[in-house]
Amino acid sequence: MSQLLFEHIHEALQFIRTQTDFQPRYGIILGTGLSGLAEEIEPVAEIDYKDIPHFPVSTVQSHKGKLVFGKLGGQPVVAMAGRFHYYEGYSAQQITFPVRVLKYLGIERLIISNAAGSTNANIEAGDIVFIRDHINLQPENPLRGPNDERLGPRFPDMKYTYDRALNAKGLEIARRHGIRAHEGVYLGLQGPNLETPAEYNFFHIIGADLVGMSTVPEVLVARHMELPLLVMSVATNKCYPIEEIRETTVEEVIAVAQSAEPKMRQIVMGLLEEIL
Repeated sequence: MSQLLFEHIHEALQFIRTQTDFQPRYGIILGTGLSGLAEEIEPVAEIDYKDIPHFPVSTVQSHKGKLVFGKLGGQPVVAMAGRFHYYEGYSAQQITFPVRVLKYLGIERLIISNAAGSTNANIEAGDIVFIRDHINLQPENPLRGPNDERLGPRFPDMKYTYDRALNAKGLEIARRHGIRAHEGVYLGLQGPNLETPAEYNFFHIIGADLVGMSTVPEVLVARHMELPLLVMSVATNKCYPIEEIRETTVEEVIAVAQSAEPKMRQIVMGLLEEIL
């Protein structure tokens, strides 16, 4: 970690506070095809990423690139409408910089969403999966380098990274609304290419239920800062068994993710109203 990171966080924080004094309790990171959930927020303020000091800028199709402050489900939230990926050319530390800023804005919990391929034959395209663990195969760790104890410990333990009680509540809400939902293990890769059939088979063998190109860096930093979190994935395409794999375009992935937005909205709203 750069020794300047702490100062950069506070420079971003100071700028945001010149735009709004709204105090969010919950942070939400909206992934590929899912930024429409930000439209459900009763907005108090919106800030473009490009205007915030040291913030990266989204380059991915369907990522709007702004912070949205307001009420959702009666709760004060700040949503990232668009996230950053290693394959865009950013470092792991740049990708996760916004998570640290959200923590210093005062959020108490972080909800992360993503779109991912299914390597579990029981998880169909359009299903929601609550992440209970992950496998990190990404090449760079955002915690690499000198540690700043003001931000977190040198060696954070990962055993209790994912909030199983929130997962259980999310599954209950999903069942109540007739939404197909599961718990599973997310495997993180760097991208941007999709994976080969042999790779998908390998990921299944080692215990992954989903594979994607995001999320793990944000999770590592949230854990480093002792920020409780819930991660929800939309399965956008079947990647196992091998005979069910077909060529997939990013447009198809976005379309499936967008079609699942009403399900995500029902679950997130239910969580905000009932437990968070």
